[in-house]
Amino acid sequence: MNYILSKTKGDRWIWLIVILLSVISLLAVYSAIGTLAYKRGVGAESILLKHLAMIIGGIALMYISHKVDYRYYRGISKLLMLITLPLLVYTLVFGHHVNDASRWIAIPGTGLSFQTSDLAKLALITYLARTLSLKQENIKNVKQSFIPIMGAVCLVFALIAWANLSTALMLFGVSILLLIMGRISVKQIAVVCLAGIILLAGIMFLGPRRHMYLTRIDTFMHPEKANPDKAFQGIHAKIAIASGGVFGKGVGKSEEINYLPEAYSDEIYAIIVEEYGLVGGIALIGIYLFLLYRCIKIVTRAPKAFGALLAAGLSFSLTIQAFANMAVAVGLGPVTGIPLPFVSMGGTSILFTSVAFGIILSVSRDIDEPKKVIVGEIREMAIA
Repeated sequence: MNYILSKTKGDRWIWLIVILLSVISLLAVYSAIGTLAYKRGVGAESILLKHLAMIIGGIALMYISHKVDYRYYRGISKLLMLITLPLLVYTLVFGHHVNDASRWIAIPGTGLSFQTSDLAKLALITYLARTLSLKQENIKNVKQSFIPIMGAVCLVFALIAWANLSTALMLFGVSILLLIMGRISVKQIAVVCLAGIILLAGIMFLGPRRHMYLTRIDTFMHPEKANPDKAFQGIHAKIAIASGGVFGKGVGKSEEINYLPEAYSDEIYAIIVEEYGLVGGIALIGIYLFLLYRCIKIVTRAPKAFGALLAAGLSFSLTIQAFANMAVAVGLGPVTGIPLPFVSMGGTSILFTSVAFGIILSVSRDIDEPKKVIVGEIREMAIA
């Protein structure tokens, strides 16, 4: 154990949170994949082993990412954006379609696919952190600072929202938070918000998935008038949560997994509450709140603006996604396709989430390591 701890750096609490979420994920996914295994004609254990392999791969990526100096990501932020934008366009035109949405592209030779929006989150957040930190001296300059920032935010938002509105809205919200932290003026932030509202209205009323978006909003606002088929997922998520009681039905005793579509992904929080009850649901909320607390401590103590903005953007992205997923499960928002970070069976999304965790840990290393140097110098002076 001491050897493992000596090889891991950064905030130890975040490492513990990742381990806890991994265990919760394995238990919850194993309970929720029975129907999926039946449809595929395979054993649940084989699907679980693939999920376990993704988690192990994710932790390995997190380890590698946290060993890399976070300043390195500033250097590749432009390259990430140059790669991401064409990939988003390619996904819309040639990507894999599910439920009339083109969100995935295949990774040649692996049999895997990934959502380009996951890469876009990392790319846009690192780009904004870099640009905002470098332009602090002339942050009010419209041509040099504001236009490149606004262009990146609005372009990425539009390309993602065309097929994945919920993810685009969350990323747009995180971007606005970064602009506020980066001292962009209120007027300029208002302009970005106005541009986002115009783009949102265009996609909502002219986009290829406009009927689905409007139906989901109408179902959420007026559930008593909704078509039972359209409200099916939300109804059974509420049944799962209500039937869980205080302490739940017990591990593997969920009944709603037979009815909930994507129970192992989008609605996994409902299954967790059904099996572990109100206690389990609140405990999971507490884990994500504690994660946010630890990340905020890293942000406030980071010695460099880039590190603070980078950690803030990634931590806000992870926690906002988590609470959006849980809000949908309990009926506080319209149905979306947002997975629960590091808990849902999301395939390659776990890998991108792991990289985000690793970068946050890399920033925290920059806080811890100078302290160790100072302590070492004090000890040497005392000995002398």
